[in-house]
Amino acid sequence: MTGRRNSTMIMKFILLGFSEFPKLTIVLFSVFLGIYLMTVSWNVGLITLIRTDSNLRTPMYFFLSYLSLLDICYVSTTAPKMLSDFFKEHKFISFMGCTMQYFFFSGLGLTECCLLTAMAYDRYAAICNPLLYTAIMSPTLCVQMVAASCVTGFFGSFIQLCALLQLHFCGPNIINHFFCDLPQLLILSCSDTLFFQVLLSVITIIFGFSSALIIMISYGYIITTILKITSAEGRAKAFNTCASHLTAVTLFFGSGIFVYLYPNSDDSLSQNKLASVLYTVVIPMLNPLIYSMRNQEIKDALNRRKKRIFSWCN
Repeated sequence: MTGRRNSTMIMKFILLGFSEFPKLTIVLFSVFLGIYLMTVSWNVGLITLIRTDSNLRTPMYFFLSYLSLLDICYVSTTAPKMLSDFFKEHKFISFMGCTMQYFFFSGLGLTECCLLTAMAYDRYAAICNPLLYTAIMSPTLCVQMVAASCVTGFFGSFIQLCALLQLHFCGPNIINHFFCDLPQLLILSCSDTLFFQVLLSVITIIFGFSSALIIMISYGYIITTILKITSAEGRAKAFNTCASHLTAVTLFFGSGIFVYLYPNSDDSLSQNKLASVLYTVVIPMLNPLIYSMRNQEIKDALNRRKKRIFSWCN
């Protein structure tokens, strides 16, 4: 091991991306470019709608606007580099560029875990304590919850970055992925990664399982409260306010668990890569659709915006 550590340190990595599909380069580039542009435009559109419509100035939409902003930043940590690499013969990324990409990717991902948890508490307060909802979810508390999510998420990522910088990489330097993800970096390290694996497990428990537990407890109370509603219409309305959030949580946590808890064998690398596409590229695009399709208030806000545009044109 000492001899390997005294070897020349790796200063750059090669990202294989989707090079195993050379005949589909143009098709894959077009698909991912379209997804990225739709992700940015749809999330910007949702943020604009929430910020400009007075009827959407509630805690739920306050959190949703920041989730959209988070998704734009999240997808931008991986998609631009992935798109630029499609037509490059040598898909290099520097060691520092690789570690910083993972730092922002991880920080934004952990922040989204915390924000989705905060949104679950918001739904709990709205359905289980409707008379005290505005008092509980005050504007100050909402801002504090968003700020705490961001600080906590990037603090967890900073701890990982510090540990990652202690690892030695002395070859090989080929990453079978389209971005610098942690499982692939640990495979390439010639250091003892036991401490890092323990640290990663602790962070996973703190952020992943703790967030999932809080969300499940919140929805346990929510479901109990909904079942006590005598009106079928009331139950349907209450359920619809939670269905979008539950769908987003299931997609985000489900794909993340598959990648980070699934064994990293050679046979699973392609499956992990496809799952990574889901939670890094596809889900940020789907979130604005998930929250819009079943939400009557957003549909009403869109209709009001269309009427204003038509009135201006006439």
